[in-house]
Amino acid sequence: MAKPTPSQRRWLERGLIQPGGKLPLFDGEGQQVSGRTVKACVKAGWAEPWRHNPIKPDWLICRITDEGRSVVGGAG
Repeated sequence: MAKPTPSQRRWLERGLIQPGGKLPLFDGEGQQVSGRTVKACVKAGWAEPWRHNPIKPDWLICRITDEGRSVVGGAG
C-alpha cells in the first residue's frame, strides 16, 4: 500500500477530528492546502469529493475515506 507524504498525512489527519471527516481547505497557518495534495489524496482513494462550494466552485471540498483513515492510523 502506498504511503502519504508528510504534507498529505498532515492534511488527512485533520479529517480524523472533524464532523463527517471533513478535510480543511486551509492549513493551520491559514494557507490554502495545495491542489496537488488534494488531488493526489483523491486519486489514492484517501479522500473523496464531498460538497460543492457555490462561492468558490474551483475549491474541492473533500472528506477522508475509510482507506484514508486506515493509512494515517485512524479508526475505520
